[in-house]
Amino acid sequence: MTISVRMRQDVVIVDPERFLASAREAYRELSPGVTEETACESVNDVYEAVFVLLERFGRLAADASNALTGLPGQRTLDRSDGLSPAGERSQVVLNDPMPLQDYGCFGPEDPFALPRDAPEHP
Repeated sequence: MTISVRMRQDVVIVDPERFLASAREAYRELSPGVTEETACESVNDVYEAVFVLLERFGRLAADASNALTGLPGQRTLDRSDGLSPAGERSQVVLNDPMPLQDYGCFGPEDPFALPRDAPEHP
């Protein structure tokens, strides 16, 4: 049996400076002894910040609940990380006919596409 878990985390960056600062702090937690200057050089764009936060916390907004708490379009402005959690979703797919490993170094065109016969179980 093959189990495939597809996950989505949405956040809105409401304060880019706080967002980068929190990612740089996470980078320094992952790499003790790294200077603030090195952290600034290493984490200097959204992509680097996202990957550091995922590596450090396993998610973008580390302390966010996976439940939607606000109304559509309503943002949380006072978080220290400059993020407003905007929803999460996970889906379990059983017996995907071709796990990612079987693609070798050339992954599938859309790694998140569901197999044609996948049952609907969010």
